[in-house]
Amino acid sequence: MTYTVAVIGTGEDPDDPDTDGFAMAYRHAGAYSRLDSCELTACADIIPENAKQFAQRWGIPEDNVYTDSQKMLDAIEPDIVSVCVPPHVHAPVVLDCAENGVMDAIHCEKPMATRWEDCREMASACKRAGIQLTFNHQRRFGKPFGKAKTVLESGEVGPLERIELGGKNLFDYGSHLFDLCGFFTDQAMAKWVMAGIEYSEENVQFGAHNENQAIAQWKYTNGVNGLASTGDGGIIDCQMRLLGKDGVIEIGGDQAPLRVRSRGSWRTVDTGGEGIHGPRNTIIDAAKQKLSTRLPGVSVEKTRPETFVDRAIADSVDALDSGRQPELGADNALQATELIFGCWESARQRGRIDFPLEIADNPLEAMVENGDLLPASSN
Repeated sequence: MTYTVAVIGTGEDPDDPDTDGFAMAYRHAGAYSRLDSCELTACADIIPENAKQFAQRWGIPEDNVYTDSQKMLDAIEPDIVSVCVPPHVHAPVVLDCAENGVMDAIHCEKPMATRWEDCREMASACKRAGIQLTFNHQRRFGKPFGKAKTVLESGEVGPLERIELGGKNLFDYGSHLFDLCGFFTDQAMAKWVMAGIEYSEENVQFGAHNENQAIAQWKYTNGVNGLASTGDGGIIDCQMRLLGKDGVIEIGGDQAPLRVRSRGSWRTVDTGGEGIHGPRNTIIDAAKQKLSTRLPGVSVEKTRPETFVDRAIADSVDALDSGRQPELGADNALQATELIFGCWESARQRGRIDFPLEIADNPLEAMVENGDLLPASSN
């Protein structure tokens, strides 16, 4: 079977990606192009030039290029849609897809959405429609993380007792890390969270607020504890640290992508040239993609090194084929997102928050809007 694929939110393909645009639609498209079972057939973006440039890059017919995603869904009725718009638009776009024409699957960029109520409604709407909904927490498919789980399951460091996270923020960057907590705890549910945040300078990434610094503690139903420190001056000097009864697994530290301490000494684990973000030759890959863009009809997608996004989308398509649960399913994303919003709610309430989370809004956004937090550019 060949799945027809459409992309909503092409954006532009910047030479220097940043928090205004990261060309994720191009990465999704590259992943689908590697699969014989998928055919890119349509795209939509509110900026016509972006949609046209994307279509030219990926060989999409001019008649299938839209500025209105709803019109595209009505006309094309794709089997799969990749949603690559900013987070605050994820919910309305996913809900439109679920209600109007997507037959099989939606693969959405992370984070889920900017309001907790929207996150839950996205998952519920797709379940009601029988649509597979996945979110692009692609790091689960990176060797540093996969091999870390293998070491953990081997018993070398003993039973897992605590997970520590160090990153830029809880929401945009942290969504990957909290998702990986689910990966390492076999999706154990969180019981409670306590957190404090600092937000004196406006920090908007992809249209959504992120705190400058945070410190958070939480506990899972299986007894594992969590600790996160974000922003400059964070106390955790790696991306993730898995502390077992008999040793430690460190991921994304300065020493190596993955290393293990057991029986009193450290050893580096071979990750096949992969760091925490992907293969280390991404600069060469980008140059090849630019060459392919300049030479229509020349494709390097099936010959370039495989990225984490490639693996994430391949898994989602395979799950659709086989009827199994995808690794990046909405239920897993909800667990990670609930912890993030729980951290912000704890800061708003100045106390411990027990799960399940009983809010509808975005606590950080609400605190900014009502003046409880006054980042510098808003004063």
